Amino acid sequence: MIGISDVEAAASALSGHVVRTPTVPSPGLSELLGVPVTAKLELLQRTGSFKARGAVAKLLSLDEAERAAGVVAVSGGNHGIALAVMAGALHVKATVVMPRSAPERAVRIAESAGARVCLTDDMAGAFALTEELRAEGSTLVHPFDDPVVVAAQGTVGLEFAEDAGELTDVLVSIGGGGLISGVATALRAARPDVRIWGAETEGAEAMSAALAAGGPVPVELSSVVSTLSAPAVSELTYRHVRELVDDVLVVPDPEAVRGVLQLAQHAKLWAEPAAGCLLPAARRIIAERSGVKLGLVVCGGNASPADVMAWSQRFGG
Repeated sequence: MIGISDVEAAASALSGHVVRTPTVPSPGLSELLGVPVTAKLELLQRTGSFKARGAVAKLLSLDEAERAAGVVAVSGGNHGIALAVMAGALHVKATVVMPRSAPERAVRIAESAGARVCLTDDMAGAFALTEELRAEGSTLVHPFDDPVVVAAQGTVGLEFAEDAGELTDVLVSIGGGGLISGVATALRAARPDVRIWGAETEGAEAMSAALAAGGPVPVELSSVVSTLSAPAVSELTYRHVRELVDDVLVVPDPEAVRGVLQLAQHAKLWAEPAAGCLLPAARRIIAERSGVKLGLVVCGGNASPADVMAWSQRFGG
């Protein structure tokens, strides 16, 4: 497991490469939920999500030979966007492998940043091609199964701990678990009394399944929330969540979509469903506890207006 010294070292390395995103009280969300709410606005990060932190940290860790050989990643969206943009900024050759179901916007942004984008029929094919490219010499930049990446994502928690007022509970979305693993590491060191919660959507329950099984297991993916849809968590992230996180809450897709609309209406934030799922999870925490002072890590905002309208019509948001 990583430690706070790893997160602090990552923060030093990232200085000048990423944005120290705002940590702000949200009057709108506080009124909506009935408790004080503070939001860490990682949707204002470069490339629109926290993923830029892990991507640039891994790129900065490469030696000259690795930089020359280039990097490769498999992604359904945010990780690929982040790697493409940050690799372009650092003049490192990047290949992003995506399934054809990936958002067209993600493909367009990755290509415009200078990355080579390879499309496969499905996610299994994307992983297989990524392994081929890795065997040919490219360095894999994994979205969550890498201590360098997890430590960099932990800088979100480090900043949150430094910038927020009093907090009793912090909610973090979970896909593969890299963000919550890093954030929990930072918060446990800086604010050990804070309760830390994860949020997943039904049909993207890789961490909940791992906790129930006693280790990572493959899951069937059916959630519309593609940015949380990891086919399995890693042993690395599973260990962090098992040791550092109080519980993982699972919410239905329709509630996550309603959360997107409520973030827009009440917090004036254009977020994606990976962040929208925090609100229904928050309501469960608030219903079971008194004196809650809530922190939300708003992880990303890479959803198009067409996507949000389609989800809203589908689920009656």
